[in-house]
Amino acid sequence: MFVAIRSTAKARSVISRRRSTTTAIAYCFASKMAAIGHHHHVAAFSTSPTPAAIASMLSDPTLLGDDPGANTFDVVDPGASAEEFEKGGAIIAHVRRMGRDDTKQAIERANAALSGWKDGTTALHRSGVLSKWSALIKENSEDMAKIMTLESGKPLHESRGEVDYGCSFLDYYAAEAIRPNSAGGGYMCPSSFTHVDGAPRGKIMAIHEAVGVCALITPWNFPIAMITRKAGPALAAGCTTVLKPSELTPLTAVALSVLAKRAGVPEGVFEVVTADRDLTREVGDEMCSNPTVKKISFTGSTPVGKLLMKLSSDSVKRLSLELGGNAAFVVFEDADIDVAVDAAMASKFRNAGQTCVCADRFIIHESIEEEFVAKLTKKVKELNIGHGMKDGVTMGPVISTLPVKNLKEKVTEAIKEGAKCVVGGSALSDLGPNYFEPTILTNVDTSSLIWCTETFGPVAAIKAFTSEEEALMLANDTTTGLAAYFCTKDLSRIFRFSASLENGIIGVNEGIISNAAAPFGGVKESG
Repeated sequence: MFVAIRSTAKARSVISRRRSTTTAIAYCFASKMAAIGHHHHVAAFSTSPTPAAIASMLSDPTLLGDDPGANTFDVVDPGASAEEFEKGGAIIAHVRRMGRDDTKQAIERANAALSGWKDGTTALHRSGVLSKWSALIKENSEDMAKIMTLESGKPLHESRGEVDYGCSFLDYYAAEAIRPNSAGGGYMCPSSFTHVDGAPRGKIMAIHEAVGVCALITPWNFPIAMITRKAGPALAAGCTTVLKPSELTPLTAVALSVLAKRAGVPEGVFEVVTADRDLTREVGDEMCSNPTVKKISFTGSTPVGKLLMKLSSDSVKRLSLELGGNAAFVVFEDADIDVAVDAAMASKFRNAGQTCVCADRFIIHESIEEEFVAKLTKKVKELNIGHGMKDGVTMGPVISTLPVKNLKEKVTEAIKEGAKCVVGGSALSDLGPNYFEPTILTNVDTSSLIWCTETFGPVAAIKAFTSEEEALMLANDTTTGLAAYFCTKDLSRIFRFSASLENGIIGVNEGIISNAAAPFGGVKESG
């Protein structure tokens, strides 16, 4: 379990500790405006870039890769208007459409490159390549951020932050590559065996080795960071990789591949397979069934993670799975309310609530619920909603129309079951088909879908509690266990409550908890 603790004073500290059940993901050794009223600021973005226009927006258009050929699929801007979607103006690029045969070939190339990368390079060389890759991403950070915003919808300032966040994994594992316990290293310890006279006989030596070819399957919500979090440790260890990025955000992966080659990553070491939704299943099936692939690293939904486990069972592959969550956010009566509200805003509304560690269920002590809700509502009303490329926008669209439909249905159901909608609750169709108001619901029933299933959208569901025992019961009452948050000034409660939470990552007085140096993963059905 990783615990990030923010002091309620000005100084901040981070404390991490591991439980034996938690490991860092993918460390590849053998040993995831229709009547909006006056509540929110709304920004408009005039037109969605055409495939030619996106290249003109970049300092280096070659980041978009080579000509994809005739067999392609469309990449769309989720922040486009309804008119742009209808007229085809939401299409920002065409990407090569790859399937099972392409995946087989990519795996074969990765396998052919394995020996040269694993045994033919030093750890110091691999470290240097990762550092160079990171440096090139930083040099092209503005282009990378624009690409990411245009295909994922997140505000440009968030994309800029993700570029730095993504590079932190490459920097971290570049340093890890040359440590004594990295690939090629290990440890030596005394043997318990003895000679006849009782003297110690021999020593035990354990050597860490690269697993081999690793298949990486990444989601759309963090198009850079989810790739570098997986590829960084794999390449540092001497593994070769085959990446299948989300069909919704393949352009970032293509740009990363271009920069990887410039950094000196050899052919076959970082292969990229871009597939549309129709071909994704067969690509995943090939990755899981192909005996050459020795490890699968996947970030995504729990149902898909379970499917990958089943598909990988025949070849007994290693798996690193970071799956769905339904994070609780508990605020105790002694908490600093302003700190709690800031943490809640960061956790809930970053990337329009579309993060795997996003706070979904807000469990607030009854004595401070009114104050917390009032202050949170004030902050929510200050959000500036619009296209991510527009200056000043603080929240963009959700990724597609289906989440908008699901969010509206869940909010409507919760209200019918007794919840009160304090702010929001509706789609913002005048902005485009993929926008939804940031929403706060109070008095939410624990049987409502908005409470008992992952939201993945900008809706905060709030319920009051009276005792620490009740708060713990509510927080743990879920099949998932990825992240949780709580706010308190009581140091003994910090250790007591965090130890009782059934989650892999816990934020204390803090809403942003992921860090390259910390383990990242969950318990229960979160991986």
